[in-house]
Amino acid sequence: MVTRENIVLVGFMGSGKSAVGRFVAKRLRFQFVDTDRLIVERAGLPIADIFAQHGEEHFRDLETSVLESLDGVQQSVIATGGGAVVMERNHAILKSLGYVVWLTASEDVIFDRVSRNDKRPLLQTENPRATISQLLATRRPLYESAADFSVDTTAFSHNAAADAVIAAAGRSFGWDTTP
Repeated sequence: MVTRENIVLVGFMGSGKSAVGRFVAKRLRFQFVDTDRLIVERAGLPIADIFAQHGEEHFRDLETSVLESLDGVQQSVIATGGGAVVMERNHAILKSLGYVVWLTASEDVIFDRVSRNDKRPLLQTENPRATISQLLATRRPLYESAADFSVDTTAFSHNAAADAVIAAAGRSFGWDTTP
Protein backbone atom coordinates (compact mmCIF):
# COMPACT_ATOMS: atom_id res chain seq x y z
CA MET A 1 0.00 0.00 0.00
CA VAL A 2 1.30 3.45 -0.94
CA THR A 3 1.14 5.82 2.03
CA ARG A 4 1.51 9.09 0.18
CA GLU A 5 -1.80 10.03 -1.41
CA ASN A 6 -0.48 11.41 -4.66
CA ILE A 7 -1.05 9.97 -8.11
CA VAL A 8 1.89 10.26 -10.48
CA LEU A 9 1.15 9.86 -14.19
CA VAL A 10 3.88 8.69 -16.53
CA GLY A 11 3.66 7.76 -20.18
CA PHE A 12 4.62 8.73 -23.69
CA MET A 13 3.67 12.11 -25.12
CA GLY A 14 0.07 12.01 -26.24
CA SER A 15 -0.94 9.24 -23.84
CA GLY A 16 -3.23 11.62 -21.94
CA LYS A 17 -1.27 12.48 -18.80
CA SER A 18 -2.35 16.13 -18.66
CA ALA A 19 -5.92 15.64 -19.85
CA VAL A 20 -6.67 12.58 -17.73
CA GLY A 21 -4.71 14.06 -14.83
CA ARG A 22 -6.96 17.12 -14.76
CA PHE A 23 -10.06 14.90 -14.66
CA VAL A 24 -8.62 12.80 -11.82
CA ALA A 25 -7.57 15.86 -9.81
CA LYS A 26 -10.96 17.52 -10.21
CA ARG A 27 -12.88 14.41 -9.20
CA LEU A 28 -10.69 13.77 -6.16
CA ARG A 29 -10.40 17.48 -5.31
CA PHE A 30 -6.64 17.10 -5.51
CA GLN A 31 -4.17 19.68 -6.78
CA PHE A 32 -3.05 19.16 -10.39
CA VAL A 33 0.70 19.54 -11.02
CA ASP A 34 2.17 19.50 -14.53
CA THR A 35 5.95 19.06 -14.34
CA ASP A 36 6.49 20.39 -17.88
CA ARG A 37 4.71 23.61 -16.90
CA LEU A 38 6.91 23.90 -13.80
CA ILE A 39 10.04 23.42 -15.93
CA VAL A 40 8.91 26.19 -18.30
CA GLU A 41 8.20 28.52 -15.36
CA ARG A 42 11.57 27.87 -13.73
CA ALA A 43 13.59 28.08 -16.93
CA GLY A 44 11.68 31.05 -18.32
CA LEU A 45 11.71 29.34 -21.71
CA PRO A 46 9.37 27.06 -23.65
CA ILE A 47 10.46 23.42 -23.70
CA ALA A 48 11.37 23.59 -27.40
CA ASP A 49 13.71 26.52 -26.64
CA ILE A 50 15.29 24.70 -23.70
CA PHE A 51 16.08 21.78 -26.02
CA ALA A 52 17.33 24.07 -28.81
CA GLN A 53 19.48 26.31 -26.62
CA HIS A 54 20.70 23.91 -23.92
CA GLY A 55 20.07 20.37 -25.17
CA GLU A 56 18.11 17.39 -23.91
CA GLU A 57 20.54 16.60 -21.08
CA HIS A 58 19.98 20.05 -19.54
CA PHE A 59 16.21 19.59 -19.89
CA ARG A 60 16.41 16.19 -18.15
CA ASP A 61 18.39 17.77 -15.28
CA LEU A 62 15.67 20.42 -14.91
CA GLU A 63 13.06 17.69 -14.96
CA THR A 64 14.79 15.79 -12.14
CA SER A 65 15.11 18.99 -10.13
CA VAL A 66 11.40 19.72 -10.52
CA LEU A 67 10.49 16.16 -9.47
CA GLU A 68 12.71 16.47 -6.39
CA SER A 69 11.06 19.78 -5.51
CA LEU A 70 7.67 18.05 -5.25
CA ASP A 71 8.79 16.01 -2.24
CA GLY A 72 6.35 17.70 0.14
CA VAL A 73 3.19 17.69 -1.97
CA GLN A 74 0.14 15.82 -0.75
CA GLN A 75 -3.18 14.98 -2.39
CA SER A 76 -1.88 15.88 -5.82
CA VAL A 77 -2.07 14.43 -9.30
CA ILE A 78 1.34 14.89 -10.90
CA ALA A 79 1.55 14.70 -14.70
CA THR A 80 5.14 14.14 -15.76
CA GLY A 81 6.79 14.73 -19.11
CA GLY A 82 6.99 11.78 -21.47
CA GLY A 83 10.71 11.33 -20.87
CA ALA A 84 10.71 11.55 -17.08
CA VAL A 85 11.52 7.83 -16.91
CA VAL A 86 14.60 8.16 -19.13
CA MET A 87 16.77 9.13 -16.16
CA GLU A 88 17.11 6.03 -13.97
CA ARG A 89 17.39 8.16 -10.82
CA ASN A 90 13.90 9.52 -11.48
CA HIS A 91 12.28 6.11 -10.95
CA ALA A 92 12.90 6.21 -7.19
CA ILE A 93 11.78 9.85 -7.05
CA LEU A 94 8.55 9.04 -8.91
CA LYS A 95 7.77 6.13 -6.57
CA SER A 96 8.55 8.27 -3.51
CA LEU A 97 6.03 10.86 -4.72
CA GLY A 98 3.08 8.46 -4.78
CA TYR A 99 1.23 5.83 -6.75
CA VAL A 100 2.68 5.72 -10.27
CA VAL A 101 0.27 5.06 -13.13
CA TRP A 102 1.58 4.47 -16.66
CA LEU A 103 -0.86 5.77 -19.28
CA THR A 104 -0.44 3.94 -22.56
CA ALA A 105 -2.00 4.25 -26.00
CA SER A 106 -1.51 2.58 -29.35
CA GLU A 107 1.19 3.96 -31.59
CA ASP A 108 -1.43 5.05 -34.15
CA VAL A 109 -3.40 7.00 -31.54
CA ILE A 110 -0.25 8.59 -30.14
CA PHE A 111 0.84 9.67 -33.61
CA ASP A 112 -2.59 11.14 -34.28
CA ARG A 113 -2.60 13.03 -30.98
CA VAL A 114 0.95 14.41 -31.13
CA SER A 115 0.93 15.30 -34.83
CA ARG A 116 -1.45 18.16 -33.96
CA ASN A 117 1.35 19.90 -32.04
CA ASP A 118 4.45 21.02 -33.97
CA LYS A 119 6.28 22.16 -30.82
CA ARG A 120 7.44 18.72 -29.67
CA PRO A 121 11.24 18.92 -29.77
CA LEU A 122 11.87 15.18 -30.01
CA LEU A 123 9.63 14.97 -33.08
CA GLN A 124 11.47 17.60 -35.10
CA THR A 125 12.85 14.85 -37.31
CA GLU A 126 12.58 13.84 -40.94
CA ASN A 127 10.22 11.00 -40.01
CA PRO A 128 8.28 11.72 -36.79
CA ARG A 129 6.32 8.46 -37.09
CA ALA A 130 9.54 6.42 -37.08
CA THR A 131 10.85 8.52 -34.18
CA ILE A 132 7.71 7.76 -32.17
CA SER A 133 8.07 4.06 -32.89
CA GLN A 134 11.73 4.04 -31.84
CA LEU A 135 11.13 6.11 -28.68
CA LEU A 136 8.18 3.93 -27.66
CA ALA A 137 10.27 0.78 -28.05
CA THR A 138 13.09 2.29 -25.98
CA ARG A 139 10.87 3.72 -23.25
CA ARG A 140 8.31 0.93 -22.84
CA PRO A 141 10.44 -1.08 -20.38
CA LEU A 142 11.29 2.13 -18.49
CA TYR A 143 7.62 3.02 -18.03
CA GLU A 144 6.87 -0.54 -17.00
CA SER A 145 9.67 -0.49 -14.44
CA ALA A 146 8.61 2.83 -12.93
CA ALA A 147 4.86 2.15 -12.75
CA ASP A 148 2.67 0.49 -10.15
CA PHE A 149 -0.23 0.14 -12.58
CA SER A 150 -1.05 0.90 -16.21
CA VAL A 151 -4.14 2.17 -18.04
CA ASP A 152 -4.50 1.97 -21.82
CA THR A 153 -6.16 5.21 -22.97
CA THR A 154 -6.43 4.16 -26.63
CA ALA A 155 -10.19 3.60 -26.59
CA PHE A 156 -11.03 5.33 -23.29
CA SER A 157 -12.62 8.71 -22.89
CA HIS A 158 -10.84 10.97 -20.41
CA ASN A 159 -13.62 10.16 -17.94
CA ALA A 160 -13.23 6.39 -18.34
CA ALA A 161 -9.44 6.62 -18.02
CA ALA A 162 -9.88 8.76 -14.89
CA ASP A 163 -12.23 6.09 -13.47
CA ALA A 164 -9.57 3.42 -14.00
CA VAL A 165 -6.81 5.55 -12.45
CA ILE A 166 -8.94 6.46 -9.42
CA ALA A 167 -10.01 2.85 -8.85
CA ALA A 168 -6.44 1.55 -8.96
CA ALA A 169 -5.10 4.33 -6.75
CA GLY A 170 -7.98 3.84 -4.32
CA ARG A 171 -7.11 0.17 -3.93
CA SER A 172 -3.49 1.09 -3.31
CA PHE A 173 -4.34 3.81 -0.80
CA GLY A 174 -6.91 1.65 0.97
CA TRP A 175 -9.75 4.06 0.27
CA ASP A 176 -13.20 2.85 1.20
CA THR A 177 -15.02 2.90 -2.11
CA THR A 178 -18.31 1.46 -0.86
CA PRO A 179 -21.27 3.82 -1.39
